[in-house]
Amino acid sequence: MKLPLISSDKMLKYLSGKGFVVMRQKGSHITLHKKENNKIILVVVPRKPQIKRGTLLSILRQSKISREQFVKEI
Repeated sequence: MKLPLISSDKMLKYLSGKGFVVMRQKGSHITLHKKENNKIILVVVPRKPQIKRGTLLSILRQSKISREQFVKEI
């Protein structure tokens, strides 16, 4: 299943809907976090008009979201 190319704004909105909260922004990167099962999940999203597929896969891995779930919900 091929991942769609999306903007960082759309990715931030999607992650916010999944319970992630913006922690800080440094330069062109935004750090989000989410507490889950007494653990903190950190995700870094670059501010880009279009996030590359490799970077998108890395963000999904960090946030523990499957590719199939993401494509279905986006």
